[in-house]
Amino acid sequence: MSVVTLGLVLVAVFFLALGLLHRYGDLRKQQRMVLLGTLASWYLCFLIVFILPLDVSTTIYKQCLLDNARLPTPVTLTTSTRSSNRTGNSSTLDPTAREASVCEKPWSYIPDGVLPVFWRVVYWTSQFLTWLLLPFMQSYARSGAFSRVGKLKAALVENAIYYGTYLLIFIFLLIYVAAHPQWRLTWTEFQTISITAANTWGLFLLVLLLGYGLVEIPRSYWLSSCHAHLLAKTYFKVAKMASEKVAAEENLADAMEEVSVVNASVKYSHSLRKCVDTILTKCPIEYQEEMGKDVEHPCEDRLVLPTKRSLVQLHTKVISAMQRCGQTRVQWSMLLERVFHLEDVAKSRSSPTYRFVRSFATTERDSCVRKFLYTPKVEWYWECVFRQVFYKLLALLLFLLSVVVVWSECTFFSRHPVLSLFAIVVRVTQHQRYYICTEVVCFVTILFLCVCVYSTVFQIRVFNFYCLAPHHQTDAYSLQFSGMLFCRLTPPLCLNFLGLIHMDPAVSPQDRIHTSYTSIMGSMHLLSFISNGFYIYYPVLVLLLCFATLYNLGSRCLNLLGVHQYVADDDLSSDLVDEGKELVRRERRKRQKSENAANASVSWRERYGGVHGASGGSRTGYVEIKDDQETQTKKSIIGFAWRNSDEQQRSLLHSNDDG
Repeated sequence: MSVVTLGLVLVAVFFLALGLLHRYGDLRKQQRMVLLGTLASWYLCFLIVFILPLDVSTTIYKQCLLDNARLPTPVTLTTSTRSSNRTGNSSTLDPTAREASVCEKPWSYIPDGVLPVFWRVVYWTSQFLTWLLLPFMQSYARSGAFSRVGKLKAALVENAIYYGTYLLIFIFLLIYVAAHPQWRLTWTEFQTISITAANTWGLFLLVLLLGYGLVEIPRSYWLSSCHAHLLAKTYFKVAKMASEKVAAEENLADAMEEVSVVNASVKYSHSLRKCVDTILTKCPIEYQEEMGKDVEHPCEDRLVLPTKRSLVQLHTKVISAMQRCGQTRVQWSMLLERVFHLEDVAKSRSSPTYRFVRSFATTERDSCVRKFLYTPKVEWYWECVFRQVFYKLLALLLFLLSVVVVWSECTFFSRHPVLSLFAIVVRVTQHQRYYICTEVVCFVTILFLCVCVYSTVFQIRVFNFYCLAPHHQTDAYSLQFSGMLFCRLTPPLCLNFLGLIHMDPAVSPQDRIHTSYTSIMGSMHLLSFISNGFYIYYPVLVLLLCFATLYNLGSRCLNLLGVHQYVADDDLSSDLVDEGKELVRRERRKRQKSENAANASVSWRERYGGVHGASGGSRTGYVEIKDDQETQTKKSIIGFAWRNSDEQQRSLLHSNDDG
């Protein structure tokens, strides 16, 4: 059963990582190496999270066997003893015998020797990805060179500068450790120093992200139950996205202007023409068609022939501009759909028929779902009644979990008495040998920690360099950067979780069996000031970061720096909300006029260009009759009228757009 369980977990986690990659990345257009590296990093990190509870239950079972082996006289229960125990005469048994009788193998027990090998493969593979392979692939994917050799050279130069600093610091630390009279630097201790350095770096970032997520996730669900707040925040996002969309389109236009100059200056017989053609393939179709025409440039006599290096820079600029423009257009479209839906919810609340009414027609797939399952009546009850209650209950549950996590983070180093609530619960289930309860508690705890940390990774944005955009709009650099963050955050997160339940060697008693996961970390006695000081007391800063997030200190600081963030009581946020409302009104009018014109066109064609057959079906087009002079005249009249109507509708649309 344990092998089957492990196999099911491996398969389920793989499809989870693949589904997330499909949501954020484009499986058809992205480079295969980029997708493979990102998928491997996500998969290994999620795998650690799902397998660690099984490791905990297996360790508890081994500890049970060890405790029974230490008994002075082994206890063997006979059949009569077991029967008396079942009938309620348990008082005749010695307490030690009762404890030995319930030491049963858990359903998810993994045989000896499997988990240590598994953890070593998973851990060192993820570390190889995050520190060596993914940074190199980032530079390779972002390079604008026109050949693989050129991209490899650019990646090597960029990473040589990046890792030169790390290597210099590491050499000084290595010399310090080797010269210390009390320390002997062996291969095991060298691994310990490397793991400690990586986990220390990850713990810095982990505390920052965890302190933000513990407050923001419950608060976001609570505020989402308030429709007015959700609508105002969406208006704010609309105004912010509109400016980003305009800036991205202007940046793309500037890049296309440079491409046009380069295209006119490099003749077809020149050696750099192949590079220019490669750049043209990355441009939009309409620009490619326009540049493909033999049109004289107004300043053709003063054009300067570009160099190979300038073409590489231009290639990088075009790729970045195209990616950013596509992201903003898709996000703008999805944001408009979202705000239209929220406005429809506000209007449908006063509906006397308890039916949800949409402003615009839905897609064919959505209409099928609405027809059979998500009917307008069901949608009204969910959006106008049950959604608010569900979100508030979920926010309260997440708030309680956040309080428990903060309390445990601030008290898990206390061994006597045990103050960490997670450690108390695990200890109770351990004494009662409730392995399933232990696994459930561990899984819920570590899952909540991962949601708080990983969701922040998916939400943060570093200007235009890093942004995980859904709907297949994330670029290669951001995908690989997220994989690097996951690989660097997951090991310290798991160690922090083991500390919360007192199964970390730095916190748990020395006579207890440690998990197979901690066996790959080695003994931290070499760097005791980190293992006994930094790892234990630094997570207490989560409390300070939670208060900073609660009072929106980070958002207010970003507003002062010019990076607009939504704060309810801020004047700048109010101005952007009003601007977003006006933008939504304009977009709603445009869409309504477009739909009205389209409906008018369809009705006109059905009236004058369609014919109903005997079967009751409608067929648009010309009537199929004999090909004589009268038929040709009818066809000409109908065709002329049809074209004239289309031209009138197009002119009407242009005039409406201009208005």
